[in-house]
Amino acid sequence: MISVVMPVLNEAAALPGTLAALLAQAGDWELIVADGGSSDGTPATVPVDARVRLLHTQRGRGAQMNAGAGVARGDTLLFLHADTRLPTGALARLDAAIAAGATWQGGAFRHAFAPTDWRLRLVSAGNNLRCRRSRVYFGDQAIFVRSALFRRLGGFPEVPVLEDVMFCERLRTHAATVLLPEVVHTDPRRFLHHGVWRSVWRGLRILLRHRLGLPAGGQGYTDTVR
Repeated sequence: MISVVMPVLNEAAALPGTLAALLAQAGDWELIVADGGSSDGTPATVPVDARVRLLHTQRGRGAQMNAGAGVARGDTLLFLHADTRLPTGALARLDAAIAAGATWQGGAFRHAFAPTDWRLRLVSAGNNLRCRRSRVYFGDQAIFVRSALFRRLGGFPEVPVLEDVMFCERLRTHAATVLLPEVVHTDPRRFLHHGVWRSVWRGLRILLRHRLGLPAGGQGYTDTVR
C-alpha cells in the first residue's frame, strides 16, 4: 500500500481540487493530511473518507511530513504538496511497479506547471534535466520512498527550507532512485506572485548557499503565497 502524506498550511483554496483529483486515483492507498496550524479553515476542507486521516502537527514541512510518515501504514511513502496533482492512475502504477520488484527504492515524477507559459516550461525543463543527473528532487515532484528506508534515514530534516533537497542527498547515497517519465502538475501561483525570474533567482541563491555550506536563508511556509 502507498501512504500519501500531504503537509498543509492555509491551503483552503488549493486543497479541495487536489483532494478531489487524489480521491479519484485507483489502487490501494491512504492519505494523511498533516496540518501545521492553519488559520483559514483548511482542516474543514478535508473530506470524511475511510482512506483519509487528518493530523494536527507543529508547523514546518519537514516536521509535518515526518509526523504523517510516523502514522502511515503503507510500505511506500509518497509526499505530495497541496498544490500538486498526480497523473491519473499514478498510484496504482507505482504500486504495481514496486510489487513487480522494481530495483529502485525511491524517486519522484517529472514536473510541469499548470497552467503554464514559456518561462515556466523552461523552468520545469531545466529542473527535470538537473534531476536526471543529480537524483536530487524537489518536494513538488511528489517524492516517494520505501517506508523502511525512510525510517533508517531519519526522515526529513526539520529545517525552514531545503528539507526535500537534504533528504534526497542522503537518499541517493543509500539506494537507487528513479525519475519517472510521468508528469505531476503544480499550480504556478507562487512563481507568478513573486515573479518568475525573481523566484528562479531566489531558489538558485538558496541552493548555492547550501552547496557552499552556508545557511540557506528563507523562512519556508512563512514566505510563500497561499
